[in-house]
Amino acid sequence: MSGLQLSQDAQLWVNMVLIWVGFGALAGLLARAILPIRHPNGLMPTLTLGIVGSAGGLLVLSMLYRGQELNPISPLGFLAATAGAFLLIVIYRALHGYLARGGEDLGA
Repeated sequence: MSGLQLSQDAQLWVNMVLIWVGFGALAGLLARAILPIRHPNGLMPTLTLGIVGSAGGLLVLSMLYRGQELNPISPLGFLAATAGAFLLIVIYRALHGYLARGGEDLGA
């Protein structure tokens, strides 16, 4: 009796999700490393912001290159993903600082 077998489509989907999680995590860690501000505490917020920011950056890239075949796992894709993660972390820190101060100013 063999182990659990996924269909070819399900296996492709699982592989893509794992690649995107790893890709987003790397982009998030790089964005966090180059930011000169305090960062969200812990690894999970960084990874979450990295993955979501990567998706946003790559969405913008795909909109700019509409109709062209793009590989998100490329130098240009990694740059867009890192930029999206960088922007999302900056927005997160600005909102966190603003809310922590009771809405006094928008400094990070």
